[in-house]
Amino acid sequence: MQTPPGKKQPSKKQPGRTPAGSAKPGSAKPGAARKPSAAVYRRRRLFAGGALLLVLGLTAGGVATVSGALNAKSEQASSTQAEGSASSGAQATPSATPSATPSASPACDQKLVTVTADTNKVSYGAGEKPLLTLKVANGGKLPCKVNLGTSQMEFLVTSGSDRVFSSKDCQAESEDLIKTIAPGKSETANFPWPRNRSVQGCEEIADGVGAGYYVFIAKLGPKVSPPAVFQLG
Repeated sequence: MQTPPGKKQPSKKQPGRTPAGSAKPGSAKPGAARKPSAAVYRRRRLFAGGALLLVLGLTAGGVATVSGALNAKSEQASSTQAEGSASSGAQATPSATPSATPSASPACDQKLVTVTADTNKVSYGAGEKPLLTLKVANGGKLPCKVNLGTSQMEFLVTSGSDRVFSSKDCQAESEDLIKTIAPGKSETANFPWPRNRSVQGCEEIADGVGAGYYVFIAKLGPKVSPPAVFQLG
């Protein structure tokens, strides 16, 4: 059928199709988000909670694993260090074998150093001067150092209780003289006595020495000789 001029022929709708740009009744507008239902919210919360627990569990497990690894490394290092210390200690500890250690040089026995007194004659004539001799001998088996200086020596002459003469009374200077005396050897010092008297301080004495018996005693530090008896004529 022909459409009369000036009239539009009505368009035919195809069943099951919606024209472009049109919307079904009750449907959402284009571009608008669909509102989630309560069930969706619950599912999302459960999923988020489970994921959080899973993350926390992994984190805790990771920390525990790292801590365990660190502890294992520390224990391994400690055991290694202990083994190293034990081995080094075992190496550093010498075996109980006798070793030669330098000993101090033995010292001589000063008790075996003796002092004796002697004269060159037993009897002297009138005006004759006696020669007094102090002798130091080493009776030990080792060399001995002895001070033979005038600071240690004394030549003493007595007659009974009378102190007649001492070399210390008028000694001008006092000095030390260290000498080494070999075993079995001796050193001597001589003093010519002019048959005079002396007192401490070296005061002048007018009295002389008469005829008679006299005793000579030699001293060297704390050592005192046995008496040597001689006669003056």
